[in-house]
Amino acid sequence: MKKSWYKKKSSLHGSGLFANRDIKKAEQVIQYIGDKVTKKEGDKRADKQIKKAQKNKKNGMVYVFELNKKYDIDGGVARNYARFINHSCDPNCEVEITNNEIWISSIKRIKKYTELTYNYGYPFDSDFEEHICKCGSKKCVGYILSDDDWPKLKKELQKKK
Repeated sequence: MKKSWYKKKSSLHGSGLFANRDIKKAEQVIQYIGDKVTKKEGDKRADKQIKKAQKNKKNGMVYVFELNKKYDIDGGVARNYARFINHSCDPNCEVEITNNEIWISSIKRIKKYTELTYNYGYPFDSDFEEHICKCGSKKCVGYILSDDDWPKLKKELQKKK
């Protein structure tokens, strides 16, 4: 099957993946691949990626993705183009974990040349302010958070006013 995406510079952040054809709703677009590692090893690799990004004064690009309770996928490998999909508060894709594989699937029809995005779904915790969102969508809440945590964010931001 021909790939349905291509990589290019993104207005959201760095590089992004873009549709090279119209994509139907509920279509598996790309698999998130990499090294399958234990949680302990995944945590080590994530910490290492964060430290490297801080040293190089880049945004913290961490490609370790939770597969299940025991394993993570370290997607920081050259062959993993899914790592270039950017976050959006109004995404056109979502993550599906099926048969111990991580897939990025469309949640709506995506027109050719449109950037592919999904909500990274970071949890609401004490360092949420470190994950500033630049998606620019009308639904943007300002931070890269799971939409389940948006009500908590709203309360937190009200307290700070």
